Amino acid sequence: MNLIELVQDELDDLVGIYKHLHANPELSGHEEKSSELIAAQLEASGISVTRNFGGHGVVGVLENGDGPTVVVRGDMDALPVIEETGLDYASNETGIMHACGHDFHMTTLVGTARVLSRSKENWNGKIIFIGQPAEEVGAGAKAMLRQGLFEQFGYPDYCLATHVIPGVESGRIVVKSGPVMAGVSQLKITVRGVGGHGALPQECKDPIVLAARIVTSLQTVVSREISPLTPAVVTVGSIHGGTRANIISAEVILEVSVRFADSETCAQILQSIKRICKHEALSMEVPDNLLPVIEVIESNSLPATINDEGLTEIVRKAAGEFLGADRVHEAEMVMVSEDFSLFRTAGNKEIPCCMFFTGAASAEEMDLYHEKGIKPPSLHNSKFCPPPEPTIKTAVITMTGSVLNILG
Repeated sequence: MNLIELVQDELDDLVGIYKHLHANPELSGHEEKSSELIAAQLEASGISVTRNFGGHGVVGVLENGDGPTVVVRGDMDALPVIEETGLDYASNETGIMHACGHDFHMTTLVGTARVLSRSKENWNGKIIFIGQPAEEVGAGAKAMLRQGLFEQFGYPDYCLATHVIPGVESGRIVVKSGPVMAGVSQLKITVRGVGGHGALPQECKDPIVLAARIVTSLQTVVSREISPLTPAVVTVGSIHGGTRANIISAEVILEVSVRFADSETCAQILQSIKRICKHEALSMEVPDNLLPVIEVIESNSLPATINDEGLTEIVRKAAGEFLGADRVHEAEMVMVSEDFSLFRTAGNKEIPCCMFFTGAASAEEMDLYHEKGIKPPSLHNSKFCPPPEPTIKTAVITMTGSVLNILG
């Protein structure tokens, strides 16, 4: 059988696996059953498996003679979202849903492993299959790398991953070299003041007023200090302060996320945030010992996902060869973040990585969009439900074809 025939031969069973995973989602750090399913499926394909690596992580190794080492990674965790798709295989877990496509990513991992295991006559080298937990909270890749992922199983020559993307019809692939997903730096800003009675503001330094001024001023960082040609976002996603209407509080907490395409932009934004916080406080005559405190939450910070040019071209050629050149498109950078980005510089090495995007909208959804401007449900949406067969088939063909082009 050729590649397309092999994938088609596995497709019905893969769709069944996908529906089971979709119906049984598990939150970040709790992927016990998903992890065991992935491990069992890899073992059934003759792959050596290590369980519970870096939490509920799964590592499968398939070796076939001398050649490069390739990582194929799929994430496993779901989201705290109440599903509203109406599917007959909708989530069995109240308030938990695979609304970000990780059920597809796990299925792609299994499908790729099966096809490559059946195609050993066509490749030589080593493949490391990674079922990664806790992507949604940015902790899974860090935990696996911290435990010595590549030191124990070997540093890869290439790393591959895919992510489903709404707004692109199933059966199509989009990919680009360079920055493809933003890095993120999460901040906690403690805005301090002098509390007191709400009727005596002259005796206080109101941190709620100061916080409001800081929030407003932060909107100018990207719009007036960063080039319009440079991707960047500053979002104040949370603000908490005060207890009652007649009490001026002593503290307000802001939670801020910064998105960027490169470390220089990140550094510039952070410097601007520090300057704004300090001088807005000084303009209100807040004492030096009560100036805002800015903390970078390293556990929730990630670098940008950057696709290697050479590896991206391999993926592009594989998708064009097996799907047709008319089904391969140039991606645009998106400002969401991915901890797959950490693999690129693991061990202080420069490892070529590529994450390509698999179309996940039905033909009917795309027709509705083109005719009436109604967009398909986005990622993290309670109604996100890509068509299983074409989405899985396209992802597995592209992933497997890419690995074969590297190892063949």
